Amino acid sequence: MPHARLRLVAGVASSIAVAGIALVPALPSNADPDIEQVRAKVDRLFHEAEVATERHHDAELRLEELRADLSDLRADESKQQKRVASLQAAVDRNLAAEYEGQTISATSRMVVSGDPAAFLSELTTLNSYRDLQARTIDELDRESQALEIRREATEDSADELADTEKSLAKEKAAADAKLAEAKDLLGDLEAEERARFEAESSRGNTTRLPDDVKASGRAAAAIQFALAQLGDSYVYGAAGPNAWDCSGLTMAAWGQAGVGLPHSSRAQQGYGTPVSSDNLQPGDLVFYYSPVSHVGIYLGGGRIVHAANPSTGVVISGVFSMPFSGAVRPG
Repeated sequence: MPHARLRLVAGVASSIAVAGIALVPALPSNADPDIEQVRAKVDRLFHEAEVATERHHDAELRLEELRADLSDLRADESKQQKRVASLQAAVDRNLAAEYEGQTISATSRMVVSGDPAAFLSELTTLNSYRDLQARTIDELDRESQALEIRREATEDSADELADTEKSLAKEKAAADAKLAEAKDLLGDLEAEERARFEAESSRGNTTRLPDDVKASGRAAAAIQFALAQLGDSYVYGAAGPNAWDCSGLTMAAWGQAGVGLPHSSRAQQGYGTPVSSDNLQPGDLVFYYSPVSHVGIYLGGGRIVHAANPSTGVVISGVFSMPFSGAVRPG
């Protein structure tokens, strides 16, 4: 009997458990993600858009180099073409002279010449002429080969330029797509959720001017310019005057200090003396991620000023608020 009662209790418990599971309302499969999920995804999309934008900047720099190289190659090819044409004309004139009998054989000259000394002089002149003609033909051959090498280099450069232009369009489209996706996600948030999102996105950042930045010389000029942009918008590809991306801001800031930088975080890493993270000084450029896709200006006190992303714009953040990858001291 006790065993039967235990089996009955177990059966009832099992039935209740099954019923309980059936009564729990199922979460809809298309439930809206919570604010943390949205923030994480938007941050990822912003970063992916920035990566694509910085690759776009790199492609623009390469495009400028290729256009300059192609211009030089075409000018060199044109000069080489003129040299070849001049040599070809000289060879043609010599061949025509030979064909028309303007240079007679040495034997014929000896027969008609009554002066052996004059004959030897003419023979020396004839041999020199023929040596010159042979050298001209050899030179024509060498210069023609050089011209062909220049033509091939020009074609290769033109092909690379076309590929780079395609890459520009591809990176621009990738950045635009990521930004559009992020905006769609933010557009789905209610007003209250949007306010919370913005508050959480700005956590750890400030637009309040610091009063303890100790810098001098060109570094001070760069920092002063960057701090004057606090609160400005972040726009991919922008370099002022009222909107910036990360490398656009650092380029403009150090430009005010008389130091030219390219509009590319990766390229800017090659403009200055490398410094370690424990040897940073105000004004240093600090780079983030691997490969490099973000840059800010060190202020001292463990802070940077940078164009962060479209949610926060130009702000002051912690120097290690992103994955640190290196720093340089411009100038």
